[in-house]
Amino acid sequence: MARGRAPGFENQREQILREAARLFAHQGYPGTSMNAVAEACAVSKPTLYHYVRDKHELLVQICESHVQDLEALVQEVLAQDQAPEARLRALIARFVQAYGQAQNEHRVLTEDVKFLDEADRLRLTAIERRVVAAFADSVAAVRPELQGARLHKPLTMLLFGMINWTFTWLKPDGELTYDAVAPMVADLFFGGLGAVQAEPGAQALQV
Repeated sequence: MARGRAPGFENQREQILREAARLFAHQGYPGTSMNAVAEACAVSKPTLYHYVRDKHELLVQICESHVQDLEALVQEVLAQDQAPEARLRALIARFVQAYGQAQNEHRVLTEDVKFLDEADRLRLTAIERRVVAAFADSVAAVRPELQGARLHKPLTMLLFGMINWTFTWLKPDGELTYDAVAPMVADLFFGGLGAVQAEPGAQALQV
């Protein structure tokens, strides 16, 4: 009989992925060794190889886990059966918040996906396309005429342009939080600059 996984296997695996994502995000994938990952996880190198075959598999698992989480988030929002605008606002809010909680993983997906094998890239791209399609369908549900003009997908990509690169300027420990930014992104997308509301007496924030 095949030996089953030890209790705590998934917890240990998730810790390894978190630490590896942190190292890849700050040092780059090429600049991070498996020795460094093992040290960051406080495990021996043989123990590390019990969970992943090599550094490439670490990268695959980080990226795949991240995009699968995003797709699951989309399905969760769609299952709520909200009105079109409320659904799109919920998708925007949940994605901005998710990126805030997974900054390292998102940076790795954005910057290091080029190091993946073609088959792995294609598999991840297929998931990403399903996520984008769900957003595009939600945009079209708010403005059906945009689908006829074939503008719902370009507008969706512009929306992702706002969301995807927040990690490059928004400081996790700054005054402006991801939760505060989420409705700003939605308001800006729906109404333009004039729709963004400033709180009365708000101080200028440093970003």
